[in-house]
Amino acid sequence: QVQLVESGGGLVQAGGSLRLSCAASGIIFRFSAMAWYRQAPGKQRELVAAITSGGSTNYADTVKGRFTISRDNAKKMVYLQMNSLKPEDTGVYYCNSEFGSQVSWGQGTQVKVSS
Repeated sequence: QVQLVESGGGLVQAGGSLRLSCAASGIIFRFSAMAWYRQAPGKQRELVAAITSGGSTNYADTVKGRFTISRDNAKKMVYLQMNSLKPEDTGVYYCNSEFGSQVSWGQGTQVKVSS
């Protein structure tokens, strides 16, 4: 059974930093693509950052240069380091895994950036 558990969200002032973590179990982690999505109030869920099993990354234009996604295959963890946070980064952040046709989601962690 796949389980993705996010942590690290919270309230931060604009310009601050947060580090989100996602602990994975029940998946072949080292062969899975991992990603972070977010959903702001009243908006659709959007891709923030992704990392392939080989370590290649891509980012939404809105977070390039501020956010960094990384993974630790030994610990089955994926991280999102968020710097220079803006109020528009507010939302629920979800961890996502993809392995073939198997797509899984975590429950999400709330991030709120105050101005």
